[in-house]
This record gives sequence, C-alpha cells and structure tokens, in this order.
Amino acid sequence: MERPGTRLFALRPQLARRLGLIAAGGLAAVLLTGLLALAGAVKALGHSWSSVLEGSPLLAAGFSISAVCLTIVAARLLAVLCLAAPEASGVRVTRDVVPDFYKLLDGIARRMGACRVDRVWVTGDMNAMVMQRPRWGCVGRIETHLVIGLPLVHSVSRSQLAAVLAHEFAHLAVQRKGVGKLGAHLRAWWLRVLDALCEILPALEGLANRGLRRFYRDMLRLSRIEEFEADAIAAHYVGAGLLGETLVEVSLKERFLRQDYWPKVMAQSAVRARPSIRPYREMGLGVEAGFLRPASVRDATELLLEDDGDVDELPLHPSLLERLRALQVPLRAASADRPSAAAHYFAPILPTLAWVFDRAWWQDIRPGWRETYRNMRRRWRD
Repeated sequence: MERPGTRLFALRPQLARRLGLIAAGGLAAVLLTGLLALAGAVKALGHSWSSVLEGSPLLAAGFSISAVCLTIVAARLLAVLCLAAPEASGVRVTRDVVPDFYKLLDGIARRMGACRVDRVWVTGDMNAMVMQRPRWGCVGRIETHLVIGLPLVHSVSRSQLAAVLAHEFAHLAVQRKGVGKLGAHLRAWWLRVLDALCEILPALEGLANRGLRRFYRDMLRLSRIEEFEADAIAAHYVGAGLLGETLVEVSLKERFLRQDYWPKVMAQSAVRARPSIRPYREMGLGVEAGFLRPASVRDATELLLEDDGDVDELPLHPSLLERLRALQVPLRAASADRPSAAAHYFAPILPTLAWVFDRAWWQDIRPGWRETYRNMRRRWRD
C-alpha cells in the first residue's frame, strides 16, 4: 500500500472532483431518461387518441398500453431521483442542554476553519461521525450534523474526545467545504439512486458492478485517503501523540464492550426473565471498573491484533495499525484512567439518555432474551 503523504493528499481533490462529475452525469442520465419516457408517454397518448378518431381500436389500444408502460417507467425513475438522504438518528441534544459541549464544538470548528455543527445527535453506538444533508432531503441548504455515541463518550477523556472531534472536523474543514460539499452530496445521491435502481431491476446490478467497477473502487480509495488526511490535519491541531493514543483507547474500549461487557449482560438471559441491570445506565461504571488496562505495549498489541484477522482487499477505512503508521506514532495505550468525557459534558442528561437507550435495547432484545430463558428453563427441568 502506498504510504500516505502529501502526494496522496494532493490526489484527493482531483479524485473527488472526477467522481463528483461521474455522479452528476449519472444523475443527469437518469433524469433525462425519465423525462424522455414521460415525453414518450404523452406522445403515445396523442397517437392513441388519433387512432380512436381514425377508427383503429387495436392501434389505439397498443399506443395506450405503451403510454401506460412509459408513464410507469418515468414515475419510477423520477421517484428514485427524489430519494431523500437518510436523516440523522438518535437523541437530539440542543445547545441549552449541553452548553459546554457546544462550546467545545464551536471552538474546534473556529480553530480549524470548519463550518459549525447545526445539530448534535447521541446514539447508542461506539462511533462518532459528521454527516451533511440537504434541509429538504435532496435540495436545500446543506446542514451539518454530528452523531456521537454514548459508549464512545463513556470511553474517552475530555482531551481524547477533543482528538476524536478534531478528526471529524478535519473532514469538514478540508473535504466538505464549497465545491467539496456539493461533490460529496452528489456522490452520495448517485449511490442511493444506483442502489434503488438495482432493487427495482435486479438484472441491472451485475451490469452496474461491471460498468462502474472503477467508480466503486475509486470511491473506496477516496474514503481511505480522506481518513488519512483527516488524521494528519487533526494531528496538526491536537498532536500526533494524543491522536494515536485516542485511536488505541477507542479500539481497546470497543473491544472490551463487545467481548466482555455485552456478553456478561446477555449471559443473564440464561437465569433471569429480565436483566438485573440496565446496560446503558451502568455503562459508565462498567467501563471504569471493568476495563483492565493493558500492562504493556506488547499486551495492547496482542489484544488489538486479535481483531485484525480477515480484512477486505481494500477496506472502507484504514486499519488502526495503518493509521498509527501514517501518524508515525507507536501503538501505545494511555498509562492511566482519566475521568470520562460523558461525566463532564453530558452529566445533566446522562440518566435521560440511558433511559432512552435502555428502553430501545430491551424492546429490541426482549423476544430473543425470553426465548433463551425459556429454553434454559426447559433444559433444567429435563
């Protein structure tokens, strides 16, 4: 793999521009096809009426059927074009509820020259991302949303959260400004249209995969370049050492939650009809008390390499080791636990957020939980 550097970053605007033009061309082709089908339907109706006046009922029926078919094609194509960008999900938190967090966001945006975040959403996932969406789905002013996971803010300190946010704002500062913002919107729009067209006409999927193979591969390549570039920019503002430490911390905590915390929560289904704890309410304490910090760099490396098995030929995001190598920092975990960012920025609403996510989690998991409990009860009786 080519090592990320200034040459690779210089390629990113050219690649983004070319892919944006391809997306715009694809959207225009779908629109033109839909309009031509609609015009054909109108013309066929005219010929149908003329045939009726001329006393040719069979010819009129043929034109009428053609008009109906063309109208259906036009309606489906135009409907596909009007597919709105997905909305941000989660619990929306406003500026007056978490003012210190918004101050942090505003400060990072101002320092990095990025646009301000319009809305913040908290989810139950171990993730953070910025997404931009036209106000009315496909058209309108492009608004910026920050989606951040409650498990993530429980897992990092204030300085580490700032590093995570610096990476996300780097996308906005360099890759999502001006024409870049429009290009990203067009690329995402074209991918939604392609997915919808392949669902409507499955035979089109194979043709699209062959004809657009280079487009898909370049989209993956662009995504990887953008991640490396965002890391480099964030490291300029918060320091490569802190960013590298944060990447390791997030990976270790994600592994702890996935392989230790959640399995222990779910293990209760063998002995209890309902869980005795609320996982999101207890998550902060669970991470603080249950996470065992690796004693050495070797231990941390072995833990993280366990999850670095089978990977795609060209994964969407670079791996942890690739990102650390690009930053030229060692794989080193924080030496000690620090107070979580959740306790500082979200303390007033943590009970409410936990209640919302615990309730949604239980509604989703309840059928499987109770089935497991009933099966275990039957085994004990037998």
